[in-house]
Amino acid sequence: QVQLVESGGGLVQAGGSLRLSCTGSGRTVNMYNMAWFRQAPGKEREFVAVIRRLGATTTYAESVKGRFTISRDNAKNTVYLQMNSLKPEDTAVYYCAASAVIDLSRTYYQAPLYAYWGQGTQVTVSS
Repeated sequence: QVQLVESGGGLVQAGGSLRLSCTGSGRTVNMYNMAWFRQAPGKEREFVAVIRRLGATTTYAESVKGRFTISRDNAKNTVYLQMNSLKPEDTAVYYCAASAVIDLSRTYYQAPLYAYWGQGTQVTVSS
């Protein structure tokens, strides 16, 4: 199994940028479909982005499309989430997650399919 540790969260003004990192240990992250989810206070956890194990294809939530970019550095065993043009509504705890499910072409947004989770990192965007 893989252990995941997120970093890079913080406080930023609206319009600013942050890059989140998710570093794996135990197993290499390129063996998994890797995703970012987020959870704002009083809201359910929601899908943000995924990078699939096969072909490194990516999919984004509509709310972040064009602003966020997910990527993977196999040499560093790390997945990144580059967040640009941040908005106050992006404020949340961001979680990295890994799924060994073979086919996530249609179900990538379903949190229960991800068996491994990091502890989360807080992102706060001020207006």
